[in-house]
Amino acid sequence: MDPVEVAAAPDAGPGPAWQSKCPWGAPNTTSISCSLADVMSEQLAKELQLEEENAAFPEVVAVAEGPFITGENIDTSSDLMLAQMLQMEFDREYDAQLRREEKKINGDSKVSISFENYRKVHPYDSDSSEDEVDWQDTRHDPYRADKPTTTPRKGFIGKGKDITTKHDEVVCGRKNTARMENFAPEFQVGDGIGMDLKLSNQVFNALKQHAYSEERRSARLHEKKEHSTAEKAVDPKTRLLLYKMVNAGMLETITGCISTGKESVVFHAYGGKSATEDKVIPPECAIKVFKTTLNEFKNRDKYIKDDYRFKDRFSKLNPRKIIRMWAEKEMHNLTRMQTAGIPCPQVVSLKKHVLVMSFIGKDQVPAPKLKDVTLSGEDMKKAYYQILNMMQQLYKECNLVHADLSEYNMLWHDGKVWLIDVSQSVEPTHPHGLEFLFRDCRNVSQFFQKGGVAEALNERELFNAVSGLNITADNEVDFQAEIEALEKMNEDHVQNHGKKLSMFSSDGDPPIYDE
Repeated sequence: MDPVEVAAAPDAGPGPAWQSKCPWGAPNTTSISCSLADVMSEQLAKELQLEEENAAFPEVVAVAEGPFITGENIDTSSDLMLAQMLQMEFDREYDAQLRREEKKINGDSKVSISFENYRKVHPYDSDSSEDEVDWQDTRHDPYRADKPTTTPRKGFIGKGKDITTKHDEVVCGRKNTARMENFAPEFQVGDGIGMDLKLSNQVFNALKQHAYSEERRSARLHEKKEHSTAEKAVDPKTRLLLYKMVNAGMLETITGCISTGKESVVFHAYGGKSATEDKVIPPECAIKVFKTTLNEFKNRDKYIKDDYRFKDRFSKLNPRKIIRMWAEKEMHNLTRMQTAGIPCPQVVSLKKHVLVMSFIGKDQVPAPKLKDVTLSGEDMKKAYYQILNMMQQLYKECNLVHADLSEYNMLWHDGKVWLIDVSQSVEPTHPHGLEFLFRDCRNVSQFFQKGGVAEALNERELFNAVSGLNITADNEVDFQAEIEALEKMNEDHVQNHGKKLSMFSSDGDPPIYDE
């Protein structure tokens, strides 16, 4: 095709200013000769557009980072291809804008932010470098170790000298390492594949057995926590019992835990209104919840299995019944002590393994234990004679032996000593009743002798004073031997003539609420 001559109109000569600025006038430009193919070229149009944009907006940086895709090797007759090309250009401009924003925000800071998650990842963006590859869109993750290849069904790989069977030490070791990923999630196995760890069959079997044992133990602990009373917490069944007491009006509110022990948890509560007029609920109550974990009660059946009051109901095959009987036993013992006038908590109600008593203390502050309080010489002497009198009353009037009497189970409140925790108390006719009494006498005597009470008797003199027996032995070994002989005689007498009649025909115990 012949060149097309593009020429300007002839100069109109001097004239008015508006004629030289007339938009319809011919500009004073030199003629440029070009071919028609250059005029229709998209590359030329792109360059002219960029020149105009740079002249109009010099501060704007060109967003094109690569050559514009021409139609020389791409079929542009398809509308879909054109739309994809335009979308790719838009994605490039958008990514370039994000990179400028990153550079502007980060600056020279050592800690930088990234807009990588917001970038447009085009499936046929050929200009992306290897450093900008999104590994999430690739099938191979370079940061994940390759799993060991498995042997085929025939059981070997290779031929001749290079044959490798499925029993190969290296192959089995890597396979065992990969199988560790099937263990429970809580069993930490580490990155054995990445370290190319090779486990022998013996080590793998030991780890597998240990993982299964830990999983079963975790399941047992979880079930045990849900069905047992833990420290400073209650299981759902116990919580339901407490809710029923509050809803029934027996308790106004439960404030919190005030004491924890091996066998029980004690909560403080404000008393409510009684359903009957003859029963008065104290303003402040103590709720003793016996733990249902059974750990401590398995070895304490000797306190209850030989007690004639519960001997017929005792069942070692059902330890959970022991817990209810333990709470019932403390209720009966407290009622006997209250009838005899011994300072102790007043029983309000018993429901299964939850015992409600009067609170020894004031304004949610429990009375201190005798081991924690500092008493003067006169108060210490007064406390000693009071405890001596209570031990004699407990033995002769209540027909009971505390069996766990010490400074830990005696409270100091309102200038006198209060006895608590009598769930393990037994009668003197118990096969080990006198042994328990001698142990109580030893604890009391040692405590007050260390406290500076000169009138405190030793354990043998205190035992004779409380029990009324006259055991004359020069040393402790002979003394305990005579006690065991008396217990043996008493046990034979009980077996031959039946159980000893209780001094109380009716304890006047409050009703036991059970579902």
